Amino acid sequence: MRARRWVVGLERAWDSARLRRAGSGPPAHFRIEPYVGHGGDEGVVVRGRVLDDPPRAEAIEGEGVVAAARRTVRDFLTNELPGVPLRVAVGGVVEETVTDAEGYFLTRLRVDPDRLMTPWTSATVELAGGYRGLSGPHTTPLEVRVPGPDARFGVLSDIDDTILETGVQRAGRMIRQTLTGSALTRTPFPGAARLYTDLEAGVNPVFYVSSSPWNLHAFVLAFLRHRGFPVGPVLLRDLLGTPGGREEKSGRIREILDLHPRLPFVLVGDSGERDPEIYADIVRSCPGRILAVYIREVRLDPGDGRVEKVVSAWDEDVPFVVAADSDAVRRHATELGLL
Repeated sequence: MRARRWVVGLERAWDSARLRRAGSGPPAHFRIEPYVGHGGDEGVVVRGRVLDDPPRAEAIEGEGVVAAARRTVRDFLTNELPGVPLRVAVGGVVEETVTDAEGYFLTRLRVDPDRLMTPWTSATVELAGGYRGLSGPHTTPLEVRVPGPDARFGVLSDIDDTILETGVQRAGRMIRQTLTGSALTRTPFPGAARLYTDLEAGVNPVFYVSSSPWNLHAFVLAFLRHRGFPVGPVLLRDLLGTPGGREEKSGRIREILDLHPRLPFVLVGDSGERDPEIYADIVRSCPGRILAVYIREVRLDPGDGRVEKVVSAWDEDVPFVVAADSDAVRRHATELGLL
């Protein structure tokens, strides 16, 4: 914790110095970067960040590791803009907000469900007032995932070591892959994209929740599209834990459950970190909302007892399945009637 506070303090000092150097002139590359939103009967949630950076370079076939690493570094070395007044418009409802110290914004809107289009509703985020002498309109579109009445359930999935081979338990390998890989070269687990597509079945929404930093949002979306996964909201977190982006994983899961109260959910994660414990807590605290829990076995030491402790104490009616691969999940989901 002491080291983390030191890093946060250092990062804030760096940001303050950067803003002083920038002065009060207009940002050279003012950019509103909204994340995929989601909404339903209980309203709409829209997140994003405002930066003073050029648009992100997309990965191209055949590029070298140097180009990939340069793009990843730029994703993390952002020039965020605090105190930016914004106006968010969804389904005829308008809310104003202001970016926090790290440039994040988070807006919850009460929108009549009849004004939301399914499966996607178009929305906008725009500059709502003066900011460091910027002139002209600055409006950015975004999409909001809205489950239709024919959705049977939602899928709520982790990312790293659940659909994307990351090796979180091998820190060096994980860092190397993150730095030098791209949406075109990173590898999904065999059969995962087809499994998720079949679970989605054209109507069931898929949400991706991870403890990875928001800096990787664009990469995750590009990876999902390139590898054929259903596209849905991607909820990440701020690497250093600032107010606009620091939600804990369980809190983001509960946000999804609260915003979509008529939908039961399937939870998919892995054994590498804390998914079994987090999901078990969700099942117990949200009775009747979870149809099944699937945990991909990826531990370096499957005998460490962490997952077994959860399984041995399991007394719920909800299936809790530790699966070796996507085929094992598919077999059980078929028997359960999810496929």
